Amino acid sequence: MLTFCLIYRVPRGPRASAEGSYRQLLGGVLHLAQSLLVAGVAGDVVLALLGHDWTAILVVTSIWFASSFAAAMVARCVGTYASAHPSFSRRIARNVAVIGDGGDALHVADLCLNFMGETIRLVGVFSDTPGGLAATVAGSINDLIELTGQAAVDDVIIAVPRGVEALKIVSEIRWRLRGTAVAIYVLPHLAQPAEVALPVEMMGPLALKIVQFRPLTFHQEFWKRLLDVTLALILITILAPLFAAIALAVKLDSPGPVLFRQPRIGRNYQSFTVLKFRSMYAESSDMMATRQTSRSDPRVTRVGKWLRKLSLDELPQILNVVAGDMSLVGPRPHTAHTRAGGRLLGDAMDEYVIRHQVKPGITGWAQVNGARGELVTLDDLYRRVTYDLEYIERWSIWFDIRIIMMTVLREVFSKHAF
Repeated sequence: MLTFCLIYRVPRGPRASAEGSYRQLLGGVLHLAQSLLVAGVAGDVVLALLGHDWTAILVVTSIWFASSFAAAMVARCVGTYASAHPSFSRRIARNVAVIGDGGDALHVADLCLNFMGETIRLVGVFSDTPGGLAATVAGSINDLIELTGQAAVDDVIIAVPRGVEALKIVSEIRWRLRGTAVAIYVLPHLAQPAEVALPVEMMGPLALKIVQFRPLTFHQEFWKRLLDVTLALILITILAPLFAAIALAVKLDSPGPVLFRQPRIGRNYQSFTVLKFRSMYAESSDMMATRQTSRSDPRVTRVGKWLRKLSLDELPQILNVVAGDMSLVGPRPHTAHTRAGGRLLGDAMDEYVIRHQVKPGITGWAQVNGARGELVTLDDLYRRVTYDLEYIERWSIWFDIRIIMMTVLREVFSKHAF
């Protein structure tokens, strides 16, 4: 393990010239040879202390050194070539946006552009008060939030000008970004007093403090997406006859389309069209959800009553999962006009927008704990959001699987469904 660390601990930097690349390659060869030589000598000493013959030790060490050096060089050359390929660079590069309107913001942007190689891609500098940087600023903070909805930003670096109001400005920016699925970094002197103890992290040559983590790492998002697609395709295959039977029943029960389509708010505030089996009379469908469905709602059809009772109306959302708009497990998506206690959800509870850091789900931790159905009071909203935030904090693949199993056991015939 020590040898592996020595071999691959190579400094990273911006793209070099041809001469610089040659020198870097030569330095890499010498680094490999030196590391392997140190490891070989250490192994020889151990073998000698154990009483082995020196001739045999030297033969074994020579064979090991030659084969290890050759294998390491091949691996390094392949890895270097792959990492330099544009398609690979595009996949691993982190899209970084800078917020600020002074010299610090320009300095950070310059470092991202010229001193971080292919690992960082600068999205732009954003500010609501660009001042003298008007020609450089790519847009306002609202424009940046919109870009996060398009998955065009991975990290945000806040580099506002120093001053007595700096910490207040940083707090306001962080508050506005709290519902976005991005990591937020600040220059060390812009951290709040309570965050001084946070470790300093290096992003290339930049020393930064991270004040908001992504809810899921790229690695975790990969495994969650793999689980979603795998199970969704299995479910579509198994449930195809049920899909056809429900579609026929909906069509025969009342005139209108089989599927009900409605705009919902998803991850990073991005709007998408959710799919459901139509459970209401077509002329009574509330596209904007200005009125939530209640028990004994006269708008619900005879077939729709049973579909909602058995939660079968939600099945077409499996197609939303395959499309990438939703996950099997996550906070339930709402429309932009949904209210609780007569207030829009985002206005009724500040923490509500944090749910938008992850993809919405067909089922979720709130649903399996009975927090589902109509949002009548603010207490209904608080209870649901509390479960949703707990889910985000506790997320793991096994937690998703547990919720899916609980959904099958508890929610298919839930007394809360209507």
